[in-house]
Amino acid sequence: MDEVKVVVAHSERATLRVGDVFLKVDADQARIDVEVEAMDLAPVPTPEVLWRKPPVLAIAALPGTTLGRLGEPSTASPAAWAAAGAAIRKLHDAPLPPRPSRSIVALAAELDDECELLVTNGVLPADLVTRNRQVAEAALRPWTPAFTHGDLQIEHVFLDGDEVTGIIDWSEAGQGDALYDLATFTLGHEEHLDDVVAGYGTDIDLDVIHAWWSLRSLLVIRWLVEHGFDPFAQGCEVDVLRSRM
Repeated sequence: MDEVKVVVAHSERATLRVGDVFLKVDADQARIDVEVEAMDLAPVPTPEVLWRKPPVLAIAALPGTTLGRLGEPSTASPAAWAAAGAAIRKLHDAPLPPRPSRSIVALAAELDDECELLVTNGVLPADLVTRNRQVAEAALRPWTPAFTHGDLQIEHVFLDGDEVTGIIDWSEAGQGDALYDLATFTLGHEEHLDDVVAGYGTDIDLDVIHAWWSLRSLLVIRWLVEHGFDPFAQGCEVDVLRSRM
């Protein structure tokens, strides 16, 4: 009998692996709806949906491996990073999905609230938060909406050699800033940004990438702590913020 492996689990959702099947359990069916729709629309390889019975979504495992993990060095080749960049560009060039992006005003308000809580609750020192809030300002500008994954962590992109075999976890997909996806993908792996951009195939505003690194990190650190993850681990979100000082 195949073992049941807990891939990730917290109060909002859980993902289990049984053999070559992943079972995603999510009480918020809206997230599952977004994920299934996005996988159907995306012009890049995605997992096969095997069945769906709320609150469970069953998908097939993808061949290959990821480029690495946040907080750990990647041994993948420059060609593999470039291939990921090319796949991301293909996604961003696709027709827009129906889910709209957050407004810049709403995003800025959320960021300001989160920065205040990080300092008030003693999670991070004020100077670190203030500096990265300043860096994050460059991301708060008008952008042309693209089909974005919305949570394009390095662990969500699978490759076999230098070929992308699939992208997983589409529950945050929708219309958004293409540079946010690129920043999320390269978060903590700044040394591979040039390879990703080379595969992406167009000029990138690096100040905006840096801004999204700061903005994303500021927004997720408190959530990560509250859900049992460690953003203070070497190479993770707090180190990303420190690198901007």
